[in-house]
Amino acid sequence: MKYSKVFIDAIGYELGPNVVTSSELEKRILPMLDSLHIPPGQLEALTGIRERRWWNPGFALSEGAASAGRKALEQADLNAADLGALIYAGVCREHSEPATAAAVAHKLGVKPSTAVFDISNACLGVLNGILDLANRIELGQIKAGMVVSCESSREINDSMIASMLVDRSFDNFRLSLATLTGGSGAVAVVLTDGSFGGPHKKHKLLGGVCRSACEHHKLCVWHRDHMSTDATAVLKHGVALGQQTWKDLLAELDLGAEDFGKVICHQVGGAHKKNVLDALGIPETKDFSTYEYLGNMGTVALPAAAAIADEREFLAAGDTVAFLGIGSGLNTIMLGVKW
Repeated sequence: MKYSKVFIDAIGYELGPNVVTSSELEKRILPMLDSLHIPPGQLEALTGIRERRWWNPGFALSEGAASAGRKALEQADLNAADLGALIYAGVCREHSEPATAAAVAHKLGVKPSTAVFDISNACLGVLNGILDLANRIELGQIKAGMVVSCESSREINDSMIASMLVDRSFDNFRLSLATLTGGSGAVAVVLTDGSFGGPHKKHKLLGGVCRSACEHHKLCVWHRDHMSTDATAVLKHGVALGQQTWKDLLAELDLGAEDFGKVICHQVGGAHKKNVLDALGIPETKDFSTYEYLGNMGTVALPAAAAIADEREFLAAGDTVAFLGIGSGLNTIMLGVKW
């Protein structure tokens, strides 16, 4: 996929207001840790995550997404009426139906002719949404669109901790550990054809590729109140899939690895970051990470990391940036952006 007239005009984000440290979570599962003779500090040591954010109890996902959306519209100097499509792409949804996007659209005040719908693809949802909007813009169907998401880890963590106190086996600890890395936040990405004015920076979307290895679809599964992740297998097979996807991206965009000055990875944890970058031959100096203090915010993680990297001037105008996304399934999406 290559694009000639698609721009990322803005990325707005919101973070949950409650800081939850890894040591706090460990205190809640202390009976399990004692039973397994696991010393304190292992959650942070194994993941590299010191803390993450949670929303307040009962917080509406659509409100978080709409808040991020308002920020993105303001940054892009757009009105909600300018949007030709609005996509909600979170793993977490307010209900089975209607689409959570409908609630977000109502809160933002989009026009009746705006396409409003949800999509789902584990942690890749927002990147899938970016590609959907980019295709519509490239085809001339719309001039601007927005993909939003809001993820909440509080509820699944509470239910998993309760389960861990009942089943204190090492196997349950191993399969539950990744759940405790989850963070909470919201994001909104505005894409346009570049025809909208204003002094804001526009980042040209060069193109992207996707690749799957769906024989591994059972490695990470999130049921309604239970999550099971074979983190070791996800890392092993995810890195292998990522290597091939990276080759695909370079070939699709006719670029060399050295042409990418910066990368933003999906934010999982320390081991994932190191293994992915090493496998792709990318120096750590090119990467910007947020997992240490935000955890894994699912679909929100990568675009929010990009927004924060921009705020902190890690990303500079003219940088060729790779977005490296991976989600359970297994699925990967990688994008090239001229910042």
